[in-house]
Amino acid sequence: MKILIKNIRLMQDGKVTEHKNIAVEDKYIKEFPENPKEEEYDEIIDGHDMLAMPGLVNTHTHVAMTLFRSYADDMALMDWLQNKIWPAEDHLDDDIVYWGSTLAFAEMIRGGTTSFCDMYMFMDACARAADKAGIRGNLARGLAGIGPNGQKGIDENVELYKNWNGAGDGRFKVMMGPHAPYTCPPDYIRKVRDVAEKYDMPIHIHLSETKGEVENCEKEYHMTPIALMDSLGLFERPTLAAHCVHVTDDDIRIMKEKHVCAAHNPASNLKLASGIAPVPKMRKAGITVGIGTDGASSNNKLDMFAEMRLTALIHKAANYDPFAITAKEAVDMATKDGAKCLGYDKLGELKEGFLADIILIDRTGFHWKPRFDSVSLAVYAGNSMDVDTVIINGRPVMEHKELLTIDTEKMDAEVKRVTEKLYAFTKK
Repeated sequence: MKILIKNIRLMQDGKVTEHKNIAVEDKYIKEFPENPKEEEYDEIIDGHDMLAMPGLVNTHTHVAMTLFRSYADDMALMDWLQNKIWPAEDHLDDDIVYWGSTLAFAEMIRGGTTSFCDMYMFMDACARAADKAGIRGNLARGLAGIGPNGQKGIDENVELYKNWNGAGDGRFKVMMGPHAPYTCPPDYIRKVRDVAEKYDMPIHIHLSETKGEVENCEKEYHMTPIALMDSLGLFERPTLAAHCVHVTDDDIRIMKEKHVCAAHNPASNLKLASGIAPVPKMRKAGITVGIGTDGASSNNKLDMFAEMRLTALIHKAANYDPFAITAKEAVDMATKDGAKCLGYDKLGELKEGFLADIILIDRTGFHWKPRFDSVSLAVYAGNSMDVDTVIINGRPVMEHKELLTIDTEKMDAEVKRVTEKLYAFTKK
């Protein structure tokens, strides 16, 4: 399929140029022609008064947790997990996860997110929902080694890899998903590492999210969570570490040396009172940091525009430095740096030969005027409702704010049905 996006305002490497054209062929950006022949294209999209940006990359999600949105708010992390989330998760099944995931993908695409990185359960159902939605995703089966199903989880992760890695015309990658050091003892981590090595899978893990997690790890193992994972050889595999809120200088050195990427989740970390990750320090050390929403249960939305804005704001305040994270840096973290976290070299930028994950932003809103700096406007004034059109892998999945791959009326009915099914246990 050949698509021409004409007369667009184009964002490239922190700069914006007027009256540009983007030619998409198959799943790649082919060129930026000055005088395109419209008759050569299968579809023409008029970009008048719109801004073209790379699709946003959400580097840490639990997409089916949309169904826990507003169920357990204003709680501490471990209380939230142990007394609310984990008991509810005991009642999940393929059906519930499929429609919870579909709801997440509708929300993400509507808000300009074109890639996600997920760790959860019933991941085949999540993959099927993602495939139908047309979104790009990294998938991992969330693993815990403290219960009776530790090996079963590893087996399911391997099966997920065999069924979905490289599927969806290359849109899917599969990772191993050990949950966290407090749910995955050392021997279990070693098993996960060995399986990841055997199948050449990257790792997705929560690390150093709270003070309590770090203190307990130091008490039990005399090491920080990051030092512990390094000692167990986990970082010999490409690793994406979610949160990294409470990291030491030594932790940062290890992450740099072992090329560990970090997924920054500002809203979730604020809501759960986990703290503020030292993102400027990590970036200055050369660590690749992407941005994530976490699950809708701890956010409570999957809005990467909101996360970009938070990322640019909170670090200014935390460091008393207006330059701590600039608007351009926030965009980079949500696009090309996020793509690197997911293992892509040619994603997250609008360049020739790169994958055609493109979003068009409607700039007619009052909050887009005056237009001194469109990069700044995208971060500080823009919002997810400004997204007009979304192209993923060279295929339009939303045009003029209409989702093309998800039947929203059916989705609404099914979400209502599975929500009642999921929470039936609370009425017993």
